[in-house]
Amino acid sequence: MAITKETVDDVAHLSRIKLDPQELEKISGQLSSILDFIDKLKSVNTDNIAPTSHILPVSNVLRQDQPGVSLSAGKALENAPEKRDNFFVVPKVIE
Repeated sequence: MAITKETVDDVAHLSRIKLDPQELEKISGQLSSILDFIDKLKSVNTDNIAPTSHILPVSNVLRQDQPGVSLSAGKALENAPEKRDNFFVVPKVIE
């Protein structure tokens, strides 16, 4: 599939991008190359290939979640500019 300079110019116009003739030539050629490569990939037989998101096996390495010592409410609120009971008071953001 070929991308013409006119197509690139139309998309550039819609995007409000000004391209000079050399840029139109270069970009239309690059886009045509990309679409040609995609056409080549379409011809590859992938019947026995499982879908993947990565070419290598990837797994998260997570540590065990172990409870630890937490701050008390009083200690957490110690430097709060404004507090009520055991809560921070913040300006209302939802009307």
